[in-house]
Amino acid sequence: MKKYLDQLQPMERRLVVAVMVVVFLVLNFVFIWPHFSDWSKLSARKSGARTKLNLYQSATNMIPELQTDVKKFESSGGSVASEDQAINLMRTIQAQAAACGFGIQNFSRSITHTEDPFFVEQVQNIVVVAKEDELVDFLYKLGSGSSMIRVRDLEMQPDPPHQRLHANIRLVASYQKSSGAAPEKTSTAKAK
Repeated sequence: MKKYLDQLQPMERRLVVAVMVVVFLVLNFVFIWPHFSDWSKLSARKSGARTKLNLYQSATNMIPELQTDVKKFESSGGSVASEDQAINLMRTIQAQAAACGFGIQNFSRSITHTEDPFFVEQVQNIVVVAKEDELVDFLYKLGSGSSMIRVRDLEMQPDPPHQRLHANIRLVASYQKSSGAAPEKTSTAKAK
């Protein structure tokens, strides 16, 4: 390269050096300068990965404590025998309806869902005709008791004389699974 520059006139040397500087700057502008922020991005990703790793490690360190808590919760609380759950649900619903001052017009079959690892769900559809305050009182007492019953669906319309409400209610009760029982497929139990 030195031989080549020695053969050139001073003005030509300056021109060649200027072209080389421009080429150098263009190459830097195209290939180097866009990657100046890569180091900060890499540092941010690294710190984010360390934070996530620490979070996961702290969660995995809690596994033995959580397993003892699960065993404690499985053994505590009242349990209802699986064959009595549908009957217990119907008795609770009828007792609350009687306490609120109305009767239940129609019951459908009770359906059992066992997909949850800790609870068995009993689903009961009922049809009632009641006054507004009686129905609200009934639903409130069902939810506020220790029975773990909640309303999943509620359809209401006034009866023809517009003095009472005609309601189709789907109630769901959650019962604790017994720890020794194997999970079953969804089955149905006939209730009154």
